[in-house]
Amino acid sequence: MHIRLWQKQSMWLVALAFLANCTTISPFNQKAYEQATSLKVEALALMDKAITPYATQKQSVDALKLNMEKAYEYVKGLPQNEETANQWAIIKDPSRHSLGGFLKRWEEKSTLGYTYIQEAKGEVSEAFDSVIGLESGKKKADTAHK
Repeated sequence: MHIRLWQKQSMWLVALAFLANCTTISPFNQKAYEQATSLKVEALALMDKAITPYATQKQSVDALKLNMEKAYEYVKGLPQNEETANQWAIIKDPSRHSLGGFLKRWEEKSTLGYTYIQEAKGEVSEAFDSVIGLESGKKKADTAHK
């Protein structure tokens, strides 16, 4: 009887030790951080150009969309990184009030007003800051033992 109790307690201790060593979020990733900060700067700069016809900036918009898709796929492929991938999905979604929605509206309207652009830039900036904050808040991988 005592041996069984000891075995059960030992199993629980092993399970708890295993769970304690598991992380629930991926470690800091320099590439993901650099992609987010770089794309934020590019996006905000491009948004300023929405006072001009969309057709004149279509190539730049397409390049930004492609780079956002690359960043999204990169973070989505990292293990335990769902929260960051979800935030990227919101940023790029054309049906949301973030960058994807802004770009869609710009394409539909051809040009956008200065006040609208400034308000949208605030929302887009906050969305990118969320991604950047999620990444920079992650624990740096222990490279001393590698």
